Amino acid sequence: MRNRIKRPLAVLLALILGVFGCMSIAHGIQTDHGAVEVSEGAIELAQGHLTYKLYKPVSADADTPAPGVLLLHGYQNDHETCAAYAIELARRGAVVLALDEYGHGGSSIGLLDRGYVNHRVKVNFGEESEEAGTFVSVGGPTRFRLMMNFSNLSFFHDKYTRDADGNVILDSSCGGIAAYAVLADMDFVDPTRLAVSGHSMGTWSSWSVAAAYAGAVNDEGMDISPKATVLQCGELFRNSVYDQETIYFNNVLLLQAKYDEFSYFRDYQNFVDDSVLHSDLRAEFLGCDNADAAWDTTFGSFADGTARRMEMLETNHRLTTHDKNGLAVALQWFDDAIALPTDVAPANQVAMVKEWLVFAAMLMAIAAMIPFMELLLLTPWFKKAAVPLPPKENVQPKKRWWRNAAITMALAGATYPFMTQLGHGLLPVPEGIMRMTIGTGFFAWYLLLIVVMLVTLLISHKKAKKTGAAIYHDLGLAGPETASGIDWRLCGRGALLAGCMVTLMYALVFACEKLFMLDFRFIWPFFKSFSVHRFIQFLVYIPWFALFFVLSGSKVFASMRTEAAYEKGGKAFFSCWWRNALLMIGGVLVIVLIEYIPFFLGIGPGADLLFGSTFGGPFMSILIVFVPQVLVFSVLGTYIYRRTGNAYVGSLTIAAMACWIITGGSAML
Repeated sequence: MRNRIKRPLAVLLALILGVFGCMSIAHGIQTDHGAVEVSEGAIELAQGHLTYKLYKPVSADADTPAPGVLLLHGYQNDHETCAAYAIELARRGAVVLALDEYGHGGSSIGLLDRGYVNHRVKVNFGEESEEAGTFVSVGGPTRFRLMMNFSNLSFFHDKYTRDADGNVILDSSCGGIAAYAVLADMDFVDPTRLAVSGHSMGTWSSWSVAAAYAGAVNDEGMDISPKATVLQCGELFRNSVYDQETIYFNNVLLLQAKYDEFSYFRDYQNFVDDSVLHSDLRAEFLGCDNADAAWDTTFGSFADGTARRMEMLETNHRLTTHDKNGLAVALQWFDDAIALPTDVAPANQVAMVKEWLVFAAMLMAIAAMIPFMELLLLTPWFKKAAVPLPPKENVQPKKRWWRNAAITMALAGATYPFMTQLGHGLLPVPEGIMRMTIGTGFFAWYLLLIVVMLVTLLISHKKAKKTGAAIYHDLGLAGPETASGIDWRLCGRGALLAGCMVTLMYALVFACEKLFMLDFRFIWPFFKSFSVHRFIQFLVYIPWFALFFVLSGSKVFASMRTEAAYEKGGKAFFSCWWRNALLMIGGVLVIVLIEYIPFFLGIGPGADLLFGSTFGGPFMSILIVFVPQVLVFSVLGTYIYRRTGNAYVGSLTIAAMACWIITGGSAML
């Protein structure tokens, strides 16, 4: 027994040490090895609180105040998505405040406090008309009207920001205005050298902050207006939509992703090319004639705030936040506008090293669940959570396996674009209870697939009743002794075992947050500790996620197992894994190809071309992180099924992790 404990225990300890080792080094990078103090704080407002992360160079004090930069993340992200900009700016001497905007991260104020109205535009603001059908009314659930107004900014004219029903765009800065005031009031910040930058949704917030503080002075009479605004995938609008006598924008840089999945960030065109560049909208932004507009060229002057530039980046929407070239251009822009106290070259960047270290720590934390499970399975109680695999002779023939695989992938792929978008905006759900926006999109997709899987299970049950076949063991829902029905004791033990495994990972991320102020992610947020209101959302969504993944796991890992499931060794494991991965993600991979092949060929995003821009955007761009996430899940599920012989342990572990990702920090109403 002692020898059986030694190996998994040694592996577990090694992985945990690896997690803390990687996070320690990553923390050294984010603090510039002691040159930057990193802290977390909260801003109390009447509606609740906003959380933030502050990067303060130790050289900044009341006698030598430093320039300050406010960073605002995009939709479904949080303050840590701004880490690349924060780290690079702080190591160049700037004080950086990275905010959790309304409805995101640790902030308690929901997205609804941004406000909404019952109309929208279908083109860039200032180019719409009722006659052309581009200024239209919008109805439906509150969250749908909210999301249709993300590009509607609170400093626009009343025509846009108010409606006849009394609705109003309240604060399109999503808390950025309040955060900017906090930053400007810090005694170690030079309030005359402030700037703001945001990505995606955060660009609308950045415009709103810059507009709110145009010409603003503090109590000492100093001009505290932002001296630069850097937009990471931003939407432009015509000057006619706001009061130009009181609002102006100093030194604006637009980082343009060539393969941006969101239509409003490419001026509602299918592709970003010179037809976008030589438009009245872009020429007005640059302050030049249409024919003179150019990428990667600075127009105007920093001295009077008229500097404008559009930098073309060979990347997509999500990766813009960590694009090395875009970051270098932005750092130079900040230096030109607010004089960063540094001689570090813009191309000298370390932020991605931190990102890779955190990614490695996350993978090791996930891997640590396996030896932990092995240790628990050695105990008498949890030992009963593992049962023998079903008889080998019940394995599906190859021809039938491929036929069923094709049906499974086709169903998942065909329903993904439509059901996720339906749940995201229009599915009638109790919004006061189901507050996650992207989460409700996945809920709708899962719900449809649950119905399909339950119908197939019922059909199989009826056939088994007639023939006397013991299908539930083959489905991974029972052991050999209770093969005629679902084994609820096995389910309960499996659920508790899965809960222990996920609890270990939660303990690791919680410890890393407390010790290093870092969670588990890679560019996109994955695992972070829960606030109370987010844990409540986890409890709301987990039953649906659990049901979906148990039914899916029953099919993928159990009923569609192959002969390799009975063999040992790496080759056999790989043979099982790639088939399981194909079943889990194959249909969505087809959607990825449909979306990006036409895009990379210069035609446009496939979802927009085939289904309309309504079906592009968030659920297409999220695939860049969703696919790798499911591939990791498939590794876990494959190992756990081969080890336990049932669908409960692996599927419920995956369900808890997927629900954790969705509810841990992403957008809430």
